[in-house]
Amino acid sequence: MAHVKRGMTAHARHRKVLQLAKGFRGRSSTCFRPALERLEKAWQYAYRDRRVKKREMRALWIQRINAAVRDLGMKYSTFMHNLKNAKISLDRKILAKLAIENPEMFNGIVSQANGDLKPKKSPTRKTSAKAEVA
Repeated sequence: MAHVKRGMTAHARHRKVLQLAKGFRGRSSTCFRPALERLEKAWQYAYRDRRVKKREMRALWIQRINAAVRDLGMKYSTFMHNLKNAKISLDRKILAKLAIENPEMFNGIVSQANGDLKPKKSPTRKTSAKAEVA
C-alpha cells in the first residue's frame, strides 16, 4: 500500500481559518485552535445579530415616528390606531422615512388619519328624468 501524506489538506484548512481570523486580538489571530474557537463564537454572534438588527431598526422607526407625531400634538399609539381606522396601510419604515425626508407629506398623512381631510367622493352618475318619474 502506498504512503499518503496528508499535510497539505490540514495546512490549507488551518490557513483558511487563520485568514478568516485576521484582526482578532492576541493568539486568536495566529494559533489555529483559539482562532477556530473565536471564529465559531463570531459566527454565533453574527447569526443572532442578523435577527436583533431587525428589532433595533423597527424600534428606531417607531422612535422617529413618535418624535414627528409628538411635534403635531399626538401620541404614537393614537396615530397608529387612527391610521388603521382610516385604512391607510403604510409600514413603519416608510412612515419614518417620510417623517424625516418629507415632513409636509407626513403632516398630510397625520391629518388624513385624524379624519381632518375627507377623501373626495367619486362623482355620482346623473340619473335621467325618466328614471325619477318612474
